[in-house]
Amino acid sequence: MKFFCFLFLIALSITSVNAETSIAILDFELNDLTLRPGTAEEIKRTASLKPLLETELRSAGYRVISIDPAAQHRASSGFGYLFDHDDVAAELGRTVTADYIVVGRLHKPSFLFAYIMGHLIRTTDNLLIGNYISETKGGDEKLTLKGIESIASKIDKDLENRYIPPPPKHIPLH
Repeated sequence: MKFFCFLFLIALSITSVNAETSIAILDFELNDLTLRPGTAEEIKRTASLKPLLETELRSAGYRVISIDPAAQHRASSGFGYLFDHDDVAAELGRTVTADYIVVGRLHKPSFLFAYIMGHLIRTTDNLLIGNYISETKGGDEKLTLKGIESIASKIDKDLENRYIPPPPKHIPLH
């Protein structure tokens, strides 16, 4: 009897490993509408968004699949193309056998705030599952991380609802 229970547990664990939800995340694009667009600081912040989101979604148990930046570039016909064409983004996700793909953008209309934006697309049927926006004030790294945590939480809410953002850090007042 113990042997059959053991086999059942092994079969259950194999099923849960195979059922793991996979997400591909594209490099975020910078849409900087300020009077000084594309500063080195904003380019660096934009480049940090994908790895931050990957870390947050991995912490919730999602399998994050890499997409070669050259493949992303080939699939795009210019700025904003993949953000606006769910079918093409989904096809790119299918090439790496991802269940979902996230297409992201950092939209900066002002020096005072920016919007971290993301589209979650199901690759099997090209369906836009969610259109997410998180406003961040300034360019502080901690606020950028909070914006990414908000996006990860929204993505997870539409998928499996298991992400728990880290608690806020208390800064002592002097």
